[in-house]
Amino acid sequence: MIAIIDYDAGNLKSVEKALNHLGKETLVTREAQKILAADQAVLPGVGAFGEAMEHLRRFGLVDVIREFAGSGKPFLGICLGLQLFFESSEESPGVEGLGLLRGKIKKLPGDAGLKIPHMGWNSLEIMKGKRLFQGVDQGAYVYFVHSYYLEASDPAVVAAVTEYGTRIHAAVERDNLFACQFHPEKSSETGLRILKNFAEMTE
Repeated sequence: MIAIIDYDAGNLKSVEKALNHLGKETLVTREAQKILAADQAVLPGVGAFGEAMEHLRRFGLVDVIREFAGSGKPFLGICLGLQLFFESSEESPGVEGLGLLRGKIKKLPGDAGLKIPHMGWNSLEIMKGKRLFQGVDQGAYVYFVHSYYLEASDPAVVAAVTEYGTRIHAAVERDNLFACQFHPEKSSETGLRILKNFAEMTE
């Protein structure tokens, strides 16, 4: 069972549909015991960093998420979910993230003549040996919608990068923690392969 964490941040249905398409059993929930009992969890989301953290606190999910992350079970953050895994964001100064991984979320530079938010398909430079990207071709295209990007503190956690006015840490993995700035559930066959890789991981 894969728990899809519901904290009123949207994008749940498309993630649920993609995982169900892969034959995986899912449960959209914000109930602590159901999340902690799941074999895997996904934190999706679109929206603002500060508002999302406020929702997580209001629903009592911050400690639940940290406990799940510490359990060793596979845990995937998508888009805003990736950003929440980290310490802070320029979008919401003074708001602490979940702090599961070290790094900061920064605003995409608008001085390169590129449209912000970044919406569209970009190719990935995939680091060697990353479990999330097994069977995914180097340079594969995935779909992004974001105005802020990750700058991870530890280069070792970076699983894939892309370029959009700056070098973006597009995906990370460390132990049981995985996250993508792009939307695998909207990234055609490449995205389904990434979700399949995650869904087939065991502790």
